[in-house]
Amino acid sequence: MRSRAPLHRPRRGLFSVLAGAAVAGIVFTAMSGGALPAPAASADDGADLGATTVTAAAYDADAANAPFPQLEVSVSQTRGLGAQGITVSWKNAARSTPPSQQTGGENFLQIMQCWGDDPTDTSRPDRTTCQYGASGTFGGGRVSSREWGYEIPGPDKEYTVMGTGVTEPSETAIPFKSSTVRNGENERVDRIVNGAYVDGPRVPVNQNPFFSQYTSNEVSWAGSGSDGTGSAKFEVQTAVQSRGLGCGRPVDSTDGTPRGQSCWLVIIPRGTADNGSSSINQSGLFWDSWKHHLAVKLDFRPLGSTCGIGAAERQVVGSELLSSAISSWQPALCANGGDIYNMITSNEADATVAANLATTSAPLALTSRPYAGEGADDLIYAPVGLSAVTVAFAIDRFPSAATATDDEKGRAGLPFTSMNLTPRLIAKLLTSSYVDSLPTETDRSHLGTNPRNLLFDEDFLSVNDPEWRHQSIAGVGVSDMLVTQGRSDVALAMWNYVLADPEARAFLDGEPDPWGTRVNKYSSTNPGVNPNGALQLPTDTFPKSDPTKREAIKGGAGELNVIGWRPYTNDLDTSGYLTLRGDAQISGSWDQFGNPPRYTKEPRSLQGSQAVIGLTDSAASEKYQIVSAHLKNPAGQFTSVSTDSMLAAASAMVSPTAQTQTVSFDFGSDAARSATAAYPLTLPIYAAANPYTTDAKARSSYATFIRYASGYGQQPGPSVGQLPVGYAPIPDTWHQQAVVAANVIQGGLIRSSAPAPTKAPAASGPLASGAIPAAAGAASATGSAAAPGAGAASSATDPVASGAVAGALAGAQTPADPGVGGLPAVLPASLLAGALAGGVLFLIPRLPRRLG
Repeated sequence: MRSRAPLHRPRRGLFSVLAGAAVAGIVFTAMSGGALPAPAASADDGADLGATTVTAAAYDADAANAPFPQLEVSVSQTRGLGAQGITVSWKNAARSTPPSQQTGGENFLQIMQCWGDDPTDTSRPDRTTCQYGASGTFGGGRVSSREWGYEIPGPDKEYTVMGTGVTEPSETAIPFKSSTVRNGENERVDRIVNGAYVDGPRVPVNQNPFFSQYTSNEVSWAGSGSDGTGSAKFEVQTAVQSRGLGCGRPVDSTDGTPRGQSCWLVIIPRGTADNGSSSINQSGLFWDSWKHHLAVKLDFRPLGSTCGIGAAERQVVGSELLSSAISSWQPALCANGGDIYNMITSNEADATVAANLATTSAPLALTSRPYAGEGADDLIYAPVGLSAVTVAFAIDRFPSAATATDDEKGRAGLPFTSMNLTPRLIAKLLTSSYVDSLPTETDRSHLGTNPRNLLFDEDFLSVNDPEWRHQSIAGVGVSDMLVTQGRSDVALAMWNYVLADPEARAFLDGEPDPWGTRVNKYSSTNPGVNPNGALQLPTDTFPKSDPTKREAIKGGAGELNVIGWRPYTNDLDTSGYLTLRGDAQISGSWDQFGNPPRYTKEPRSLQGSQAVIGLTDSAASEKYQIVSAHLKNPAGQFTSVSTDSMLAAASAMVSPTAQTQTVSFDFGSDAARSATAAYPLTLPIYAAANPYTTDAKARSSYATFIRYASGYGQQPGPSVGQLPVGYAPIPDTWHQQAVVAANVIQGGLIRSSAPAPTKAPAASGPLASGAIPAAAGAASATGSAAAPGAGAASSATDPVASGAVAGALAGAQTPADPGVGGLPAVLPASLLAGALAGGVLFLIPRLPRRLG
């Protein structure tokens, strides 16, 4: 059952009905395709993600001699994995010391992903199959010299060239065995085989054809606080990200069904010094450390398409916000011969224009706002998703030697897990108003005395935990945020959020904040401040307007402008992924030998020293297990993104435009100002189609998609066909609106110029009462969704017909026709002549056009 909650009704009224006009009844039973099956059960069916805990006492036979004999490590997910993030947490370790230029640190964990089983014990991983060694840190490689006089453990000897003295010590190098096969054998990267170097130049096992510092997901240092607890976000990679690991590659299970190749998550505890050394400077793969490893098996979803060859393909174009959900829904939608829906992320405004102007067929548009082009809006809008824009961050503590307390210094290298941001702070991050957001070695004097980054800004410190004040984090990645290129509803929503706040608006206009920070003049909305004229806001892009650039040097480095210094990301998912990896996309040195010569990119920052902020969405934030900032909402409260806060925002949404089929969180509305629990950047996602297009098969397919997306697709869960974490189930009234929208889209509309009847029959049932509205402003979450194809049979929420068949519609709408919102708010209706597919009649509503 869907849970119910108090329903906020927009000021225009949930149900827009034409006063004084009779409303025609509608008969409709869902046609062509019928009801879709429920999603098939999968290995990870239900809410069990395989969270597990492994202990040193149970796993390590020699735990008494391990660095942390009572260590317990918990992993948030081990089943149904893909390319994503998971959380690894632990207790009973010891207070950590961060790495330095001489040592790898003290009392920490190393985390890695491995693919193969130990040939002598298949319940354990094979250390030669671990993606490890690319970090370049002490104690984080695959190869190193051994202390003279130290007895090499037996399992290491085959990988060791024995030394002859202090000046020529022994060297051990653990090979990497790839999951890829060539000539019937696994490919390998060997430096030492059977106690001797391989022929030719020394093989670099740390940087090899299978992984590098730019691609590896290893965590070379994960620290604990003074209480011995800690946590880390770990990037899980599939064969797509790492062919050497091959995780998720389809293999046959014992019952013949495809499954994904499993892998291992390995945790190695490191103490204060390696055997034979005075510090941590040896590889974690060397036997003295490896023998104390802990490991859990990781099960993956099989990679590749599960849809049959020859299925019809339909394009779904527009908002990226629904992409994760569509990835989950697609296998269920194409089951038993269903269509394939190819998601193409693009500008939503362009998608609605293409759909609205189409006459024969057009892709199904995904959008968070209505058509805003020239002419009438013919689109039908079906709510299919509720998501949010998030500001994610990965920022590790770097306590100030001068001001931090001993307790705060004890948390050095540990990640912050909470941050508050106001619209004015967002404005600063979007306008290159912090000094470090502009290239070094340039004239940045026009920024005056502005802080170098967000974390030194008194505006930020005044609304956040006092511990932030005692940090010295000087990262370029916190001087702005990773933002996407191109035009999008997300960008427009961000700017509307900023502009709705008087303090942020004044800042953009050129007024300093209370601490003297001013907007970068090239991003000011005040023509008297901006040398290039006022920046026109709101906009659906993230302009980087500052012309500052590092000039090219003749015979040397090339030009470096703001975009080269702080590049855009391709999409929101990429921003989330980069945030997980701690990759702020920092420009590196000039590579004069590149083809063409260019500035390189710095490697990602390792855990313990990360400092990056990225604009992403709630689905990507959950997918990558990254932390999102609390945003100040119009009610003055800092709220985090969650199912409850998104539903609270949905309950306060109104129809601010003449197109009342859609709603949005209007920051200036009374409803928004009273919604204390609402997350302000919550966005609805609508599937929009033109019912006047003549391709009946495409319309029917879009209706099937809408029924599934708004029905079974709203059931939260990890299984194929369910709603992934990061989305809120749409409110019940939204689902009802989607069902009616699907019916109208599938039945289609015909433009008619026949004379109008003098009298239309009165309607009864839900349509007459307005039960299926213009955009439903809100309700409670969907507890359980109606089955796909809910329109296939009449239900309590479906439109029900009564009365006589109406006559033909008389001509086109005249200027005197009032603008009536919503699908069921109909004028005297025309009928689709003849029997439709399924042998039922559909009384066509005459949809009012949006005026202006």
